[in-house]
Amino acid sequence: MLEGKTVNLVIIEKRDLPILLEWDNNTDFHGQFENPKQETMTDLERLYDSIKDAQWFFIEKKDGTKIGFIAHFLSAGETEIGYNIIPNERNKGYASEAIQIMIDYLFLSKNIMRIQAKADKENVP
Repeated sequence: MLEGKTVNLVIIEKRDLPILLEWDNNTDFHGQFENPKQETMTDLERLYDSIKDAQWFFIEKKDGTKIGFIAHFLSAGETEIGYNIIPNERNKGYASEAIQIMIDYLFLSKNIMRIQAKADKENVP
């Protein structure tokens, strides 16, 4: 577990995939800036099993409530991060803290020189 002041990052295990599946199939979770998904547990398990250079983490409040996820992965040879927070927990600083925890973790534990994140310029938050 990676600990922060208000959130922790906890590695997502295969047994946790039903929570991700529920979020992936919820158009409110992805919002207007990401294409809606509809996937099966088989699809998600196949993706999870194929991951080599990535790690997925739940973003949890200190009481253990899962409020989103953050991941790091290789994209075109560069380390990239991606994340999402459930709608009713957005705009509370949780994602900002999770990103800082992830950045610290990556620079302290991996042999990387930079991290990149992509954002849609229309996505003001």
